[in-house]
Amino acid sequence: MMSQPAERDAATPERALGPLPEWNLADLYPGRDSAELKRDLDESEAEAGRFRERYEGKLAGLSGAALGAAVAVYERLQETLGRVMSYASLVYAGNMEDAEIGRFFQNMQEKVNAIATTLLFFTLELNRIEEEALGAKLEAPELKRYAPWLRDTRAFRPHQLADDLEKLLHEKYVAGRAAWTRLFDETSAALRFSVDGKELTSAEALHLLSEPDAGKRKRAAKALGEVFGKNARLFALITNTLAKDKEIEDRWRKFERPISSRNLANFVEDEVVDALISAVRASFPRLSHRYYRLKASWFGVAALPYWDRNAPLPEQDDRIIPFPEAERTVLAAYAAFSPELAAIGRRFFERRWIDAPVRPGKAPGAFAHPTVPSAHPYILLNYLGKTRDVMTLAHELGHGVHQVLAGPQGQLMADTPLTLAETASVFGEMLTFRALLAAETDPRRRKTMLASKVEDMLNTVVRQIAFVEFERRVHDERRQGELTPDRIGEIWMSVQGESLGPAITFEDEYRHYWTYIPHFIHTPFYVYAYAFGDCLVNSLYAVYQGAAPGFAEKYLDMLRAGGSKRHKELLAPFGLDASDPSFWQKGLSVIAGFIDELEAMG
Repeated sequence: MMSQPAERDAATPERALGPLPEWNLADLYPGRDSAELKRDLDESEAEAGRFRERYEGKLAGLSGAALGAAVAVYERLQETLGRVMSYASLVYAGNMEDAEIGRFFQNMQEKVNAIATTLLFFTLELNRIEEEALGAKLEAPELKRYAPWLRDTRAFRPHQLADDLEKLLHEKYVAGRAAWTRLFDETSAALRFSVDGKELTSAEALHLLSEPDAGKRKRAAKALGEVFGKNARLFALITNTLAKDKEIEDRWRKFERPISSRNLANFVEDEVVDALISAVRASFPRLSHRYYRLKASWFGVAALPYWDRNAPLPEQDDRIIPFPEAERTVLAAYAAFSPELAAIGRRFFERRWIDAPVRPGKAPGAFAHPTVPSAHPYILLNYLGKTRDVMTLAHELGHGVHQVLAGPQGQLMADTPLTLAETASVFGEMLTFRALLAAETDPRRRKTMLASKVEDMLNTVVRQIAFVEFERRVHDERRQGELTPDRIGEIWMSVQGESLGPAITFEDEYRHYWTYIPHFIHTPFYVYAYAFGDCLVNSLYAVYQGAAPGFAEKYLDMLRAGGSKRHKELLAPFGLDASDPSFWQKGLSVIAGFIDELEAMG
């Protein structure tokens, strides 16, 4: 769950940040060598074998009640496997440079994948049951509870391969895509960037691009470009290999376009995503081009060098915000909207569900990991005390609260498609921003706060859609043959110029900046979910501002639904429809309105 980089400048005194929470993963397992972890793996392996013996080849003949009971056992097994992998992933995120932790993570992936392969027959066989027969079985309450999960599982029926091919792809995953992803992660975590005599991680160096010192921004940008460039061949190999891997599987599964499998996984129609992308690209001139032209004028130049894109305004307050203050700010904003939302959010701080300090080897950026319904989510931050870090906390806490509320749906239906998963996070950001803005009376500070919000929204909407366009061009060209690092760089520079406009200038080393975006590797075409979520929340917030009766209750009900409903059902109570072509314009108009305000301020 991406946020703006939030990384520590080595000059930031840690005492200024106040006490920073570190998570306690013992709620999942006591340790990597714990008896509880070994027991869960051993019992899951044995139970998965018994499950296959009992049900393989027999699902079509089961009554609805018996099939519902089988799904319940399958759900329990999936939850245990999910707990194991959640623990392994969080331990790994805490220190990607430790070889023993890397080994542990890989071993857990392989063991869980082997057990999951034993269970693979279940969903494949479910998908072969005819609609009429399944409809009759769904009359049984034991199975009817799982109707949304069956609907989503069966959405993949047209793209399902023969059982032996599905099993082969599943087994090979740990030695294929997962291994290449791990290579990317560990290579990225090990990179160091020399800035002003200090060796920084990519996270720390990227953070310097929003420092007040223009010289430091430039030196950091150059150092980033230089190191990314030296590693571009390796990152290009990873990108080419994974793009080819995806093309082969998409061809076998008969997906029309590279983005189509992601859309299906998000349960959103191709035409809805196409409308979003088209609307944002058409808005580049009135959004990003206009804003960066305005920002350049504030800096007294015709165009900004790329390292000044996220530079703070000259009059911006650069004070360090201690973490306890950030906690109070975010929880107060949540409480003003819904005391229940704030009460859930408070648990994350009180029960050590957050890991905030910057550490060598720790995953950069921020995320909220849902783990499993029988446990609770965890949040990873790299907190450095900037206003943007407070917004990141508000964002990830929104994810966490959403995941807690959706937990009662159970392991199979708690997860929300990516397009809707960003709703609560972006809404939490908006609540916090509006609260801060309403409390600020100094015109200069209001201007810098508004400018910072616009930049975050441009990064969430414009930049992410530019990333999607970059991915589309790379994947399309990869179908014709391997792309050189230079060619990937050319595509990157093209889409950056198109999206950011003539008021941003680039130097040659910027062509390597595509290498640090993890979403291209981890989850191709993930990134449009941020633009989807931002535009959706802008429309949703407008309904809230209109004092719609019962809005908070409807909002919490939407979060509680988890993955049990599709976007049309979830948005209907608010009078919103993402398939309406005008829907996206409403969201984009909010950003345009903020820029109008800034232009009026001068």
